Amino acid sequence: MNSRTIQILKGFIISNFFAVGLIGISKYLLSKGGQPTFVFSEFVIIPILMGMICAWFWKDLNLPGRKRALYACLDIFFALTFSYIFLGEGVICLVIVSPLIFGFLMLGVFVGFKLFKRHDENLNVSVIAILIFVFVNDSLSKHNYQNMVSDTITIHAPPAKVWKNVVAFEKIKQENKYWLFRIGMPSPMQTTVTGYYKGAGRKCIFSNGYTFGEKIITYDETHDLTFDIVDQPRDPEIMNHIDILRGQFLLKDNGNGTTTLTGNSWYKLYVFPTWYYDIWAQSITRNVHLRVMEHIKQISEK
Repeated sequence: MNSRTIQILKGFIISNFFAVGLIGISKYLLSKGGQPTFVFSEFVIIPILMGMICAWFWKDLNLPGRKRALYACLDIFFALTFSYIFLGEGVICLVIVSPLIFGFLMLGVFVGFKLFKRHDENLNVSVIAILIFVFVNDSLSKHNYQNMVSDTITIHAPPAKVWKNVVAFEKIKQENKYWLFRIGMPSPMQTTVTGYYKGAGRKCIFSNGYTFGEKIITYDETHDLTFDIVDQPRDPEIMNHIDILRGQFLLKDNGNGTTTLTGNSWYKLYVFPTWYYDIWAQSITRNVHLRVMEHIKQISEK
Protein backbone atom coordinates (compact mmCIF):
# COMPACT_ATOMS: atom_id res chain seq x y z
CA MET A 1 0.00 0.00 0.00
CA ASN A 2 1.61 3.29 -1.09
CA SER A 3 1.73 6.50 0.97
CA ARG A 4 -0.95 8.18 -1.18
CA THR A 5 -3.48 5.43 -0.45
CA ILE A 6 -2.56 5.54 3.24
CA GLN A 7 -3.28 9.30 3.38
CA ILE A 8 -6.64 8.82 1.68
CA LEU A 9 -7.59 6.04 4.10
CA LYS A 10 -6.49 8.14 7.08
CA GLY A 11 -8.93 10.81 5.98
CA PHE A 12 -11.78 8.29 5.91
CA ILE A 13 -10.91 6.55 9.17
CA ILE A 14 -9.98 9.49 11.38
CA SER A 15 -12.86 11.69 10.21
CA ASN A 16 -15.37 8.96 11.05
CA PHE A 17 -13.82 8.13 14.43
CA PHE A 18 -13.80 11.85 15.20
CA ALA A 19 -17.50 12.06 14.28
CA VAL A 20 -18.36 9.07 16.51
CA GLY A 21 -16.53 10.73 19.41
CA LEU A 22 -18.34 14.05 18.95
CA ILE A 23 -21.73 12.34 18.65
CA GLY A 24 -20.96 10.50 21.90
CA ILE A 25 -20.16 13.82 23.58
CA SER A 26 -23.36 15.34 22.19
CA LYS A 27 -25.46 12.45 23.49
CA TYR A 28 -23.82 12.78 26.91
CA LEU A 29 -24.59 16.51 27.06
CA LEU A 30 -28.18 15.86 25.97
CA SER A 31 -28.71 12.79 28.16
CA LYS A 32 -30.73 14.66 30.80
CA GLY A 33 -33.80 14.69 28.54
CA GLY A 34 -36.09 11.70 28.21
CA GLN A 35 -36.47 11.51 24.42
CA PRO A 36 -33.25 11.28 22.36
CA THR A 37 -32.62 14.50 20.44
CA PHE A 38 -30.49 14.88 17.33
CA VAL A 39 -29.26 18.45 17.24
CA PHE A 40 -28.25 20.82 14.47
CA SER A 41 -24.54 20.31 15.12
CA GLU A 42 -24.68 16.57 14.47
CA PHE A 43 -25.84 17.16 10.89
CA VAL A 44 -24.02 20.42 10.11
CA ILE A 45 -20.97 21.09 12.32
CA ILE A 46 -19.76 17.47 12.53
CA PRO A 47 -19.91 16.90 8.74
CA ILE A 48 -18.04 20.19 8.17
CA LEU A 49 -15.33 19.10 10.62
CA MET A 50 -15.20 15.65 9.01
CA GLY A 51 -14.65 17.27 5.64
CA MET A 52 -11.89 19.49 7.05
CA ILE A 53 -10.15 16.46 8.59
CA CYS A 54 -10.24 14.73 5.21
CA ALA A 55 -8.85 17.88 3.58
CA TRP A 56 -5.99 17.95 6.08
CA PHE A 57 -4.87 14.44 5.15
CA TRP A 58 -5.46 14.97 1.42
CA LYS A 59 -4.02 18.50 1.11
CA ASP A 60 -0.69 17.39 -0.40
CA LEU A 61 -2.15 14.87 -2.87
CA ASN A 62 -3.07 17.42 -5.58
CA LEU A 63 -6.57 15.99 -5.89
CA PRO A 64 -8.74 17.52 -8.65
CA GLY A 65 -12.24 18.68 -7.72
CA ARG A 66 -13.91 15.53 -9.04
CA LYS A 67 -11.69 13.29 -6.95
CA ARG A 68 -12.41 15.35 -3.84
CA ALA A 69 -16.14 15.00 -4.49
CA LEU A 70 -15.80 11.25 -5.10
CA TYR A 71 -13.81 10.68 -1.93
CA ALA A 72 -16.25 12.85 0.04
CA CYS A 73 -19.07 10.60 -1.22
CA LEU A 74 -17.15 7.55 -0.03
CA ASP A 75 -16.63 9.14 3.38
CA ILE A 76 -20.38 9.79 3.63
CA PHE A 77 -21.06 6.17 2.64
CA PHE A 78 -18.84 4.97 5.50
CA ALA A 79 -20.50 7.40 7.94
CA LEU A 80 -24.01 6.23 6.97
CA THR A 81 -22.94 2.58 7.19
CA PHE A 82 -21.61 3.14 10.72
CA SER A 83 -24.90 4.90 11.63
CA TYR A 84 -26.87 1.91 10.35
CA ILE A 85 -24.74 -0.65 12.19
CA PHE A 86 -23.91 1.10 15.46
CA LEU A 87 -26.67 3.71 15.93
CA GLY A 88 -29.52 1.52 14.66
CA GLU A 89 -30.76 4.06 12.13
CA GLY A 90 -33.20 2.82 9.48
CA VAL A 91 -32.48 2.88 5.76
CA ILE A 92 -35.18 5.45 4.97
CA CYS A 93 -33.96 7.68 7.78
CA LEU A 94 -30.48 7.56 6.25
CA VAL A 95 -31.93 8.39 2.81
CA ILE A 96 -33.52 11.49 4.35
CA VAL A 97 -30.38 12.61 6.18
CA SER A 98 -27.85 11.89 3.44
CA PRO A 99 -28.35 15.09 1.34
CA LEU A 100 -27.78 17.24 4.43
CA ILE A 101 -24.64 15.40 5.50
CA PHE A 102 -23.34 15.31 1.93
CA GLY A 103 -23.74 19.06 1.47
CA PHE A 104 -21.94 20.04 4.66
CA LEU A 105 -19.21 17.40 4.43
CA MET A 106 -18.48 18.56 0.90
CA LEU A 107 -18.39 22.14 2.18
CA GLY A 108 -15.90 21.08 4.86
CA VAL A 109 -13.64 19.38 2.28
CA PHE A 110 -13.45 22.40 -0.02
CA VAL A 111 -13.17 24.95 2.81
CA GLY A 112 -10.44 22.80 4.35
CA PHE A 113 -8.44 22.73 1.12
CA LYS A 114 -8.69 26.52 0.85
CA LEU A 115 -7.67 27.07 4.48
CA PHE A 116 -4.77 24.64 4.58
CA LYS A 117 -3.29 26.01 1.36
CA ARG A 118 -2.87 29.39 3.04
CA HIS A 119 -0.67 27.91 5.78
CA ASP A 120 -2.18 30.34 8.28
CA GLU A 121 -2.24 28.37 11.54
CA ASN A 122 -4.00 31.14 13.47
CA LEU A 123 -6.83 31.24 10.94
CA ASN A 124 -7.12 27.45 10.90
CA VAL A 125 -7.27 27.23 14.68
CA SER A 126 -9.79 30.08 14.85
CA VAL A 127 -12.17 28.47 12.34
CA ILE A 128 -12.02 25.08 14.09
CA ALA A 129 -12.45 26.70 17.52
CA ILE A 130 -15.56 28.54 16.33
CA LEU A 131 -17.05 25.31 14.98
CA ILE A 132 -16.32 23.47 18.25
CA PHE A 133 -17.84 26.35 20.23
CA VAL A 134 -21.03 26.20 18.14
CA PHE A 135 -21.15 22.43 18.63
CA VAL A 136 -20.84 22.62 22.44
CA ASN A 137 -23.29 25.51 22.74
CA ASP A 138 -25.83 23.74 20.54
CA SER A 139 -25.51 20.49 22.51
CA LEU A 140 -26.12 22.34 25.79
CA SER A 141 -29.11 24.33 24.52
CA LYS A 142 -32.76 23.37 24.90
CA HIS A 143 -34.48 22.14 21.76
CA ASN A 144 -38.23 22.21 21.27
CA TYR A 145 -40.17 22.39 18.02
CA GLN A 146 -43.85 21.67 17.34
CA ASN A 147 -45.89 22.17 14.21
CA MET A 148 -49.26 21.41 12.65
CA VAL A 149 -50.10 20.22 9.14
CA SER A 150 -53.55 20.67 7.58
CA ASP A 151 -55.05 19.22 4.39
CA THR A 152 -58.49 19.53 2.82
CA ILE A 153 -60.45 17.57 0.22
CA THR A 154 -64.03 17.71 -1.08
CA ILE A 155 -66.17 14.55 -0.88
CA HIS A 156 -69.31 14.11 -2.98
CA ALA A 157 -71.38 12.75 -0.10
CA PRO A 158 -73.23 14.34 2.84
CA PRO A 159 -71.51 14.64 6.28
CA ALA A 160 -73.70 11.93 7.80
CA LYS A 161 -72.33 9.39 5.32
CA VAL A 162 -68.76 10.61 5.59
CA TRP A 163 -68.72 10.67 9.40
CA LYS A 164 -68.88 6.91 9.99
CA ASN A 165 -65.91 6.42 7.68
CA VAL A 166 -63.93 9.13 9.46
CA VAL A 167 -64.31 7.50 12.87
CA ALA A 168 -63.23 4.06 11.63
CA PHE A 169 -62.57 2.43 8.28
CA GLU A 170 -61.66 -0.96 6.83
CA LYS A 171 -58.30 -1.82 5.32
CA ILE A 172 -57.03 0.50 2.58
CA LYS A 173 -56.43 -1.48 -0.60
CA GLN A 174 -55.24 1.32 -2.88
CA GLU A 175 -51.65 1.17 -4.04
CA ASN A 176 -49.27 3.61 -2.39
CA LYS A 177 -48.41 6.67 -4.49
CA TYR A 178 -45.97 8.46 -2.17
CA TRP A 179 -42.39 7.45 -3.00
CA LEU A 180 -41.28 6.96 0.62
CA PHE A 181 -44.20 4.59 1.20
CA ARG A 182 -43.28 2.75 -1.98
CA ILE A 183 -39.69 2.11 -0.82
CA GLY A 184 -40.69 0.79 2.58
CA MET A 185 -41.86 3.52 4.97
CA PRO A 186 -44.95 2.30 6.89
CA SER A 187 -48.22 3.71 5.53
CA PRO A 188 -51.67 3.91 7.21
CA MET A 189 -53.87 0.90 6.45
CA GLN A 190 -56.83 0.72 8.84
CA THR A 191 -58.50 2.42 11.80
CA THR A 192 -60.53 0.70 14.53
CA VAL A 193 -62.50 2.18 17.41
CA THR A 194 -63.86 0.82 20.71
CA GLY A 195 -66.95 3.02 20.62
CA TYR A 196 -68.62 6.02 19.03
CA TYR A 197 -68.35 8.50 21.88
CA LYS A 198 -65.94 10.89 23.60
CA GLY A 199 -63.28 8.98 25.54
CA ALA A 200 -63.39 5.92 23.28
CA GLY A 201 -60.18 4.25 22.22
CA ARG A 202 -59.04 4.36 18.62
CA LYS A 203 -56.22 2.62 16.79
CA CYS A 204 -54.50 3.58 13.55
CA ILE A 205 -52.79 0.49 12.10
CA PHE A 206 -49.91 0.86 9.66
CA SER A 207 -48.74 -1.45 6.88
CA ASN A 208 -45.98 -3.09 8.92
CA GLY A 209 -48.29 -3.78 11.86
CA TYR A 210 -47.29 -0.75 13.92
CA THR A 211 -50.24 0.68 15.82
CA PHE A 212 -50.86 4.18 17.11
CA GLY A 213 -53.05 4.18 20.21
CA GLU A 214 -55.49 7.10 20.29
CA LYS A 215 -58.14 8.51 22.62
CA ILE A 216 -61.09 10.50 21.27
CA ILE A 217 -61.26 13.85 23.10
CA THR A 218 -63.90 15.54 20.91
CA TYR A 219 -66.81 13.64 19.41
CA ASP A 220 -69.10 16.17 17.72
CA GLU A 221 -71.00 13.96 15.29
CA THR A 222 -70.74 14.99 11.62
CA HIS A 223 -68.56 17.95 12.62
CA ASP A 224 -65.42 17.30 14.68
CA LEU A 225 -63.43 14.20 15.60
CA THR A 226 -60.31 15.06 17.63
CA PHE A 227 -58.05 12.49 19.24
CA ASP A 228 -54.87 12.51 21.28
CA ILE A 229 -52.07 10.05 20.54
CA VAL A 230 -51.52 8.08 23.75
CA ASP A 231 -49.18 5.38 22.43
CA GLN A 232 -46.93 5.21 19.39
CA PRO A 233 -44.29 2.81 18.11
CA ARG A 234 -40.57 3.55 18.19
CA ASP A 235 -39.62 2.77 14.63
CA PRO A 236 -35.94 3.10 13.61
CA GLU A 237 -36.95 4.93 10.43
CA ILE A 238 -38.81 8.09 11.40
CA MET A 239 -40.93 7.53 14.49
CA ASN A 240 -37.94 7.63 16.82
CA HIS A 241 -37.40 11.24 15.75
CA ILE A 242 -40.95 12.59 15.87
CA ASP A 243 -43.94 12.36 18.20
CA ILE A 244 -47.43 12.67 16.75
CA LEU A 245 -49.32 14.56 19.45
CA ARG A 246 -52.88 14.96 18.18
CA GLY A 247 -55.06 14.34 15.13
CA GLN A 248 -58.31 15.90 14.00
CA PHE A 249 -60.94 15.56 11.27
CA LEU A 250 -63.31 18.46 10.64
CA LEU A 251 -66.39 18.08 8.43
CA LYS A 252 -68.17 21.00 6.79
CA ASP A 253 -71.54 20.61 5.05
CA ASN A 254 -71.31 22.54 1.78
CA GLY A 255 -75.09 22.57 1.40
CA ASN A 256 -75.04 20.90 -2.02
CA GLY A 257 -74.65 17.27 -1.06
CA THR A 258 -70.87 17.52 -0.67
CA THR A 259 -68.62 17.67 2.39
CA THR A 260 -65.34 19.47 2.92
CA LEU A 261 -63.10 17.20 4.99
CA THR A 262 -60.09 18.74 6.74
CA GLY A 263 -57.38 16.65 8.37
CA ASN A 264 -55.06 18.22 10.97
CA SER A 265 -52.07 16.70 12.75
CA TRP A 266 -49.86 18.16 15.47
CA TYR A 267 -46.36 16.80 15.98
CA LYS A 268 -43.11 17.41 17.84
CA LEU A 269 -39.70 16.98 16.21
CA TYR A 270 -36.58 15.65 17.91
CA VAL A 271 -34.26 16.23 14.95
CA PHE A 272 -32.66 19.54 14.03
CA PRO A 273 -32.18 21.75 12.05
CA THR A 274 -35.93 22.10 11.62
CA TRP A 275 -35.53 24.14 8.42
CA TYR A 276 -34.47 20.86 6.81
CA TYR A 277 -36.28 18.13 8.73
CA ASP A 278 -39.62 19.90 8.97
CA ILE A 279 -39.84 19.82 5.17
CA TRP A 280 -39.71 16.03 5.40
CA ALA A 281 -42.05 15.89 8.42
CA GLN A 282 -44.66 17.99 6.63
CA SER A 283 -44.37 15.92 3.47
CA ILE A 284 -44.74 12.61 5.32
CA THR A 285 -47.62 13.87 7.49
CA ARG A 286 -49.40 15.33 4.46
CA ASN A 287 -49.15 12.05 2.58
CA VAL A 288 -50.47 10.12 5.59
CA HIS A 289 -53.43 12.54 5.60
CA LEU A 290 -54.07 12.23 1.89
CA ARG A 291 -53.88 8.43 1.84
CA VAL A 292 -56.47 8.21 4.63
CA MET A 293 -58.68 11.03 3.32
CA GLU A 294 -58.71 9.75 -0.25
CA HIS A 295 -59.76 6.35 1.08
CA ILE A 296 -62.55 7.98 3.11
CA LYS A 297 -63.60 9.86 -0.04
CA GLN A 298 -63.67 6.70 -2.11
CA ILE A 299 -65.77 4.60 0.26
CA SER A 300 -68.09 7.52 1.11
CA GLU A 301 -68.87 8.23 -2.55
CA LYS A 302 -69.76 4.62 -3.36
